[in-house]
Amino acid sequence: MSMLAPFLEDKGYSKVKLKFTKTNHFEIRASINDVKGRFILDTGASNSCVGFEAIDRFNLSVKDSEIKAVGAGASNMQTKISSSNKMKIGKWKKNRVALVLFNLTHVNEGLISHNANPVDGIIGADILKKGKAIIDYDKKYLYLKLDQSK
Repeated sequence: MSMLAPFLEDKGYSKVKLKFTKTNHFEIRASINDVKGRFILDTGASNSCVGFEAIDRFNLSVKDSEIKAVGAGASNMQTKISSSNKMKIGKWKKNRVALVLFNLTHVNEGLISHNANPVDGIIGADILKKGKAIIDYDKKYLYLKLDQSK
């Protein structure tokens, strides 16, 4: 029997189930500004992001950005930035989350071509770091440290 879950829960972590997709990604459900969405968990992505098409859906206030996004299969992509968003993953919550917006078409086309569902965005290392994340790859759980200051 695994002792990781009880140990981390005793340390103030919340457990969130991950779904392993046909494309060998972990998919996670999260909310941005109280709107639920589907995201890829990507430890290699420096920033969490959503697609341009999700601006209205997630009620994002956006500003132009000079930063160009680079990702697997694409580079030099135009971006926008949205600051001061609320993010919720399981019981874990964070306010004032910044998100990078860019064209996710190439990501979703790749997922669809492998019979996987499209996503609204990517949860990256910025959120994982803020949540002091621990990933249990074997049991398919993400653990995030709950804010004890409330």
